[in-house]
Amino acid sequence: TLDEGARADLQGNANWMKANPSVRIQIEGHCDNRGTIEYNVALGERRANAVRTYMMGLGIPGDRLSIISYGEEKPLVMGDSDEAFAKNRRANFVPVQ
Repeated sequence: TLDEGARADLQGNANWMKANPSVRIQIEGHCDNRGTIEYNVALGERRANAVRTYMMGLGIPGDRLSIISYGEEKPLVMGDSDEAFAKNRRANFVPVQ
């Protein structure tokens, strides 16, 4: 689920995309290192899809939003603390050509 802060961030991203209609975005789904590789890849995909669906609800056409899941393969921070886990559970936006 998307919390209030995430929804606010995504609204800002949607506004930027509306102002830049030629830009396409790849949404990268990431998670922490708990769970199996298969589970984490699936979780990252669900996370990226949730963001894509929300962005489409904000008026961004689906053909401008692709997804990919990296699971636990590209952590933002290393470590096994709750803080590290939280930072690694994310969806990144990457412009594509």
